[in-house]
Amino acid sequence: MVELEYLKHLPIFEELAPVDLAAIDNVTVERRYKKNMIIFMEGEPGEGFHYVKSGKVKIVKMAQDGREHIINILGPGEVFAEVLLFNRGPYPATSVALEDSVIGIIKNVELENVVVDNPRIALHIIRVMNKKLLHAQMKIKTLALSDTFARTAQILGRLAQQYGREVTGGIRIDIDMTRQDLANLVGTTRETVSRVLSSMKKDKVIDLAEQQIIILDEQRLSRYQEM
Repeated sequence: MVELEYLKHLPIFEELAPVDLAAIDNVTVERRYKKNMIIFMEGEPGEGFHYVKSGKVKIVKMAQDGREHIINILGPGEVFAEVLLFNRGPYPATSVALEDSVIGIIKNVELENVVVDNPRIALHIIRVMNKKLLHAQMKIKTLALSDTFARTAQILGRLAQQYGREVTGGIRIDIDMTRQDLANLVGTTRETVSRVLSSMKKDKVIDLAEQQIIILDEQRLSRYQEM
């Protein structure tokens, strides 16, 4: 029942009835990954969709020159590889554990069997996925219309909400992240994002400590996002 309680708090399942959650719980497995372990590789046959129960995961694409492009960083309660729902294609990206993590996996074949017997589950999942698609479209629009300064502020604001921890004087983004990692999330070069961070630090909006960023002034950071 502990797993059942957890499932009902996942956005993709949160409005399902207990009987439907129990059916999904029966086909859910958990796997544990150490820091830096690969969860799946881009191009591998898709096993199913995943969610983070504990820890943090990064989703990456590899460029032709071997460089890693981070698409997203995910924490507890977030799902990934959902594109494989009812789709037996390959994984479209690589997933790596950023720290020791527990990952829930719902295999496609078994979920399809559940849905055949419970079509209301399929309808619910389709509605949730439609909302996620609209969110993705808005994100693409933001990337297209916002300048690098605003995009950096938006990413920092989101990371602070997801992984922020209150410290003296501000909110520390409690995740190890290089300048290149942040640049990949923003969609720019490391040199450009370093200049933006230096400017924000000069304006006393953020502070920089080794691999971590501390938000000193959330209101000003929010105003940057509207630039």
